[in-house]
Amino acid sequence: MSRKPNLKDVAKVAGVSAITVSRVLTDPAKVSDKLRKKVEKAIHDIGYIRNHAASALASKKSGVLAVIIPSLSNIVFNDVLQGIYQAVKTKNLQVLLGDCHYSPLEEEKLIVTLLSQSPEGFIVTGAAQTDYARKLLQQADIPVVQIMELTNQPIDMNIGFSHYQASYDMTKHLLERGYRAPAFVGARMDPRTQQRLAGFKQAILDWPEPCRSFVKTTVQPSSIKLGGQLLQAVIAESDSQCDALFCCNDDLALGALFESKRMNLTVPKDIAICGFNDLEASALVEPAITSVASPRADMGRQAVEMLFSAAGQGRHAIAPVDVGYDIKVRSST
Repeated sequence: MSRKPNLKDVAKVAGVSAITVSRVLTDPAKVSDKLRKKVEKAIHDIGYIRNHAASALASKKSGVLAVIIPSLSNIVFNDVLQGIYQAVKTKNLQVLLGDCHYSPLEEEKLIVTLLSQSPEGFIVTGAAQTDYARKLLQQADIPVVQIMELTNQPIDMNIGFSHYQASYDMTKHLLERGYRAPAFVGARMDPRTQQRLAGFKQAILDWPEPCRSFVKTTVQPSSIKLGGQLLQAVIAESDSQCDALFCCNDDLALGALFESKRMNLTVPKDIAICGFNDLEASALVEPAITSVASPRADMGRQAVEMLFSAAGQGRHAIAPVDVGYDIKVRSST
């Protein structure tokens, strides 16, 4: 065609009414599979592209789900996104994705941008939004889910787990194994990492026997290389007294494990090493690394289901969901 094809062109090629084409685009469940496939073939054949803005004005449904995560390069959030994308396959939605690079101010800007697209729902990571961002989401009149962590003051709905309690239990695991001089190492120090540090400190305070503890943190982005550097720093600053290393994530734990071998430290005899997030590599290295596991992909799927279940029911239509966590005990501790 010499011009941009429109909905009527699709209807003509498919041999159906324009209303049928519209239903296929906005609510395919109301159309038979035979008709839907016929319309989809016509759309493909003539290169029709739906005008979502016009559709949103006409139906008050944009077909868009807004999602903001802190990092596209972090496999932890890739797992969550996998669950989100799996869930929207049957919902006739497109995901508009934003990466805020762990910055609340960048997240605020993304919320403004994505809300301008009139999304039908919004998924944000964590609970550390700015006051203005919270206000925007509260006034948007759409369901909102905060994921990855639990909060006492959700904007709307909330699904996640307690990073504080998971860290507390991991520290308790180290103490129960007989380690009496554990160290916590953390990178970037985003709110969830700070919760893990708080859990570590409280577990040390609650332990009935005397023990020493060490903390080494940095605002640098996490990496395997950094894990090795933090192990070196802890060993030096503790005068080699540190006997267990609790890393805020598995990237650091892997780096610490590799560096321990270069330093001729036997794991777990000389020093225990554990992590957080239970990456696939943690179970494959030798010794395998003890880590905190959580159902990240399932969390993403459930977040989408919560949005649809709550649609039209108003704020806080669904109670917070605690997905829980498991401590995968392996030979590194």
